[in-house]
Amino acid sequence: MIPKQPIYPERVRKVPRQFSWIDHRLVRERHIEQCSHAGAAFYLFLVTVADAKGLSYYSDASIERRMNMEKGVLENARLELCRIGLIAYRCPIYQVLPLDTPVAKRPSGSLSSLSQIFKQIAEGAS
Repeated sequence: MIPKQPIYPERVRKVPRQFSWIDHRLVRERHIEQCSHAGAAFYLFLVTVADAKGLSYYSDASIERRMNMEKGVLENARLELCRIGLIAYRCPIYQVLPLDTPVAKRPSGSLSSLSQIFKQIAEGAS
């Protein structure tokens, strides 16, 4: 086995005080494989800006602007991440969910109704 040594030992990263990190289980448990590129990018954004409870209050307009993402792409990414169980969304709050929480135990109200999903898909297509 090749020993792991930092390439730049003086630049070893540390978890910052503002609580911004990504759980390695995202890859190890294959959650990331269920995400589109837009979904993975949006998840990275939310994990980066969320507070210690996983909450973010960024508006969709602000997210679209900062990520250079069209409204329909953001809506589809949000639906995807909610379906996978990585985030919950109740306007105007996003919550990054822990990876060890089973999908069935998500809080009520975190999922869109089927009619809301179809409405968002239709809006994204127009």
